[in-house]
Order: sequence, then C-alpha cells, then structure tokens
Amino acid sequence: MATKITVLSNGSLRVEGEFEIVDAQGNTYGLAGRERVSICRCGLSQNKPFCDGSHKGHFEHNAVAFDLPAPKAV
Repeated sequence: MATKITVLSNGSLRVEGEFEIVDAQGNTYGLAGRERVSICRCGLSQNKPFCDGSHKGHFEHNAVAFDLPAPKAV
C-alpha cells in the first residue's frame, strides 16, 4: 500500500501504509511493526511526535482539502 496521510478534523495526521519516520538527526523511530500511526499537530501530546489524544477539546481545525498555488520560480 502506498503511503497515505489523512488530515483529521480537530485532530492528528494519520499516516498509513509503508513509511519511515526519522528525527532531525536522521535517527529512525521504532514503530514496532505499525502500518498506521497518528502524528500530533496541536503541540499538546506528551508523546510527540505521536498523538496521544491530548488535543481533544483544545484544538480546532476543519480539515477540508484545497489546491496549493503553483510553486514560485527560483
């Protein structure tokens, strides 16, 4: 399965499929064989970068897809 990222309304980024998550130094997070994780985007998780549900009642964003403008020429 290709990697799929779902932006959840009032919540996390759900990542599914085949993927690897690394920190700023390039070290790989051990995912214990998971093929689906949720990434925090509210900043409240005690388990960053992973979601622990701390956002409930403290984070609002209605996830609706849109098209980005074309990249600026360099």
